[in-house]
Amino acid sequence: MLAAAVKILATRRYPGPAFDELDDVEVGLLGERRDDVEGLIVANEPVPLDLLPRLRTVANYGVGYDRIDVAACAARGIVVTNTPGVLDDATADLTFALILAARRQVAEADRLVRSGGWSGSWSEGALAEDVSGSTLGILGLGRIGSAVARRAKGFGLRVLYTSRRPVETDLGEFRELDALFAESDILTIHAPLTAETLGLVDVRRLALLRDGACVVNTARGEIVDEQALVRELVSGRIRAGLDVFANEPHVPSELLDLPNVVLTPHIGSATQQTREAMTRLAVDNLLAVERGEPPLTPV
Repeated sequence: MLAAAVKILATRRYPGPAFDELDDVEVGLLGERRDDVEGLIVANEPVPLDLLPRLRTVANYGVGYDRIDVAACAARGIVVTNTPGVLDDATADLTFALILAARRQVAEADRLVRSGGWSGSWSEGALAEDVSGSTLGILGLGRIGSAVARRAKGFGLRVLYTSRRPVETDLGEFRELDALFAESDILTIHAPLTAETLGLVDVRRLALLRDGACVVNTARGEIVDEQALVRELVSGRIRAGLDVFANEPHVPSELLDLPNVVLTPHIGSATQQTREAMTRLAVDNLLAVERGEPPLTPV
């Protein structure tokens, strides 16, 4: 247990019993100076270091930490951790849910039934596209991208991937980035948001996608030129399944009524089991640092 004198500030009450193992934890905002706080739990939120002079540890609740100034933390000797691994399967599952929903027009069909618009025979109406037998392009073959590739095998998909460099794997065939876009029926994004990936999926690369292709993003909205993607979707040339957006919780209004896009509110890790496991890992990182041990998952 953390000693009672060590103050932990959490930006919300994180789910699961592990949160209750913190002896002196307060749920609150980051807007005022706190001379007592030594540990912090945030969900990829900016950390105002000037307001937390005694801060020793930042436990990030999530894999992505692009909104935390890691270099500034390191300069002050502050340990930053994240929660990789425990959310891979949940995010990969949602990726496939979006692939299936967008490719097989599940959301459109649901709206048709609910609105009373289904009036013909099952053998009439619009036709969707197969998932099995299609080519899946994975942008980023890390933990989550690899989990998606393993699922893709079960669906009979041909899997291509791109990464900084080719890796020895039987999960898919390597392609350079532009070739990945040109060959994919479904393009799914699993890269971290960095200076190199910001706006990586731009207007030129979107234009490389074949007509009827599907873009799925469960990574970060800022990796995509959102307005360029909106224009492609408004044109009806491609489809999409989007769980992340550039300015969350804002979603471009043009997308809201489009039939060729499925929208979810950043729920890649949003299962009870996964979110509790993320809390467990965040707390274990705090406890380890307090005991003078190395953190489990430093960034």
